[in-house]
Amino acid sequence: MSDSADVADSGVQAYDPNAEHAFPDETLNEVLAFLGSDPEVEALLQAQNVNPVTRKGYNDHGPKHIEIVRHRALRLYDLLKRGGVEFNGAADQGLSEADESVIVALAATLHDIGHVVHRDDHAYWSIPLAADLLDRILPEFYDTADAVRVKSEVLHAILCHHTEERPLTTEAGVIRVADGLDMERGRSRIPYERGGRGINTISSQAIESVTLREGDGAPVLVEIRMRNAAGVYQVDSLLKEKLHDSRLEDEIRIVAMNVGEDDQLVERIEL
Repeated sequence: MSDSADVADSGVQAYDPNAEHAFPDETLNEVLAFLGSDPEVEALLQAQNVNPVTRKGYNDHGPKHIEIVRHRALRLYDLLKRGGVEFNGAADQGLSEADESVIVALAATLHDIGHVVHRDDHAYWSIPLAADLLDRILPEFYDTADAVRVKSEVLHAILCHHTEERPLTTEAGVIRVADGLDMERGRSRIPYERGGRGINTISSQAIESVTLREGDGAPVLVEIRMRNAAGVYQVDSLLKEKLHDSRLEDEIRIVAMNVGEDDQLVERIEL
């Protein structure tokens, strides 16, 4: 998979399960196609943006956020698998290795739908809404027993993208970290243009690009380019909090570089 798919802040490319080094699976492809054509899922992803953006002036949490998080979650999964990291969610349930990526894709897609209820505590509201969707979706691909097991792991991963809950599986850790990797400029464009000048909005405007690739000494290297020192908040506060207790602290190396010509207050930070 090329790095260019990881750095766009608009028009993010869909995950390519047939890319070099990826771990393609027919079920993952079918699930992704189903999600992309399901009218209820599409409507929820649109509706979940109203509370955070329209009513609270927060960053985008709609379809584009989901596209980015899902892409980066599957990219993380790919790199971690390539680096020999074990995934325990599907395995603990007696599911197949191929179900790991399905769990990741479903959790990434549905992790924020609780926003349709409220921005506050949205991870908890996502659970009953996602459970209902999974009860309809999973029987298309699994028998009853396996559908229950996959559902359990997806719901755990959804809940644990919230930093108040500690992931117990590698799949859940991937969702938690991937959620924090949606940080480039343009992701806060709507609240910024409406006059929002909170630290989250200002700092995300400072992030130029995020790239995921194979690391040296760790399976994953996340490279972040900042235009000014305000981006430190995104990295050292928000992303660092997501990485903490994710089960992936030793597997992911994060390097942020300030590439702004006139602002060298912070030149480089590393997690």
